[in-house]
Amino acid sequence: MRIEVWSDVVCPWCYIGKRRLETALERFPHRDQVEVVWRSFQLDPSVPEGETHATLPALAAKYGRPVEDMRAMMRHVEETAAGEGLSYDLANGVSGNTLLAHELTHLAAEHRLQGAMEERLFSAYFEEGRPVFDVDSLAPLAVEVGLEEAEVRAALADSRFRPAVLSDVATAQALGATGVPFFVVDRKYGASGAQPAELLLQVLERAWADAHPLLTVPAAEGCDGDTCAV
Repeated sequence: MRIEVWSDVVCPWCYIGKRRLETALERFPHRDQVEVVWRSFQLDPSVPEGETHATLPALAAKYGRPVEDMRAMMRHVEETAAGEGLSYDLANGVSGNTLLAHELTHLAAEHRLQGAMEERLFSAYFEEGRPVFDVDSLAPLAVEVGLEEAEVRAALADSRFRPAVLSDVATAQALGATGVPFFVVDRKYGASGAQPAELLLQVLERAWADAHPLLTVPAAEGCDGDTCAV
């Protein structure tokens, strides 16, 4: 079974969704036969590469809401994240273009380190307040999960994984995704948003049952309930 997860590393609900998926997988009896693939999605690709800005005032301006209203909304997300064991400080965060971070996750996938790279990027950004928008910020994080710094810098310099990132974005749009996280199981079942672990588990169980239908042989003699002739 393959689970594809479209996400952006600056999406607070994506990290929450990751934790909930992990909880669902812990309860799924066939978890050792599940492959999780992380797909790229940019919430705001219009941000110029290399530029960063404070998240709180930018979101307030984007949605035409007072800063304090937006701060209250962020507190709600922080409380939800805390319920999943995550510690956010959204109001003091900065935002930028995430294209390079997505390219990095594709490089990590070639080394079977994509899951570790996603986790490290999420944790660095949301729990440590570290930027994830430029090569100098990304390279140390990549080294922590086992990638070679020289390879990271070379791959990000020549944009070799940019077509793969753009392909992920196009696929998400073709599948009808308008936001993230977006979970797709075996390209048959989709779940949008940071769904509860219980619902994600139901999706996994349904997908597994469809892919592994019960095969039976013709009926033979047996007992039916409490009516059994001897």
